[in-house]
Amino acid sequence: MKYQIIGKNIAVTDAIRDAVEKKLARMDKYFFESDEVLCRAVVRAYKVGAKVEITIFTKAMDFRAEVRDNDLYAAVDFAVDKLEGQMRKLKTRYERSKEGLSLGKFVAFENFEEEEGEDDQVVRTKSIYLEPMTLDEAITRMEALGHSFFLYLDAEDEEISVAYKRLDGGYGVIQAENKLK
Repeated sequence: MKYQIIGKNIAVTDAIRDAVEKKLARMDKYFFESDEVLCRAVVRAYKVGAKVEITIFTKAMDFRAEVRDNDLYAAVDFAVDKLEGQMRKLKTRYERSKEGLSLGKFVAFENFEEEEGEDDQVVRTKSIYLEPMTLDEAITRMEALGHSFFLYLDAEDEEISVAYKRLDGGYGVIQAENKLK
């Protein structure tokens, strides 16, 4: 795995770099082609505590965990634990999938431990008609519903879009790059 460790409001010392790389090395066993996997860790220092954001970029999909704790090293531990939890959950979905997910080529699922009692069932399916609207109107409707995201058809470019609340404040928009026929 290739590592990129970035410090925000903190200098990344050799001790921090070594600790982060050592913890993340546990993740190598989960990827067949770990040389082609990029792992970016962003460490931030605050007046009280620290935050660690770890993103693992693979050809098939990305994994991300964000943890805030009073201790930087504990935050790294918790973030790696979260990532392993995500991957265990993914393994369960992969094994239950009728079509088979394409991730099997990239992720070494046999190296995961089984997680007991996982029950990731779709409990509701909803279809909606997407009305063309502006981003401001989508955000207004999202706020009125009390949701953290809102799916809509952008009136300007007629793209299916998702407006969402960001954890660090503000809003974001996701649009698909592929065009619908």
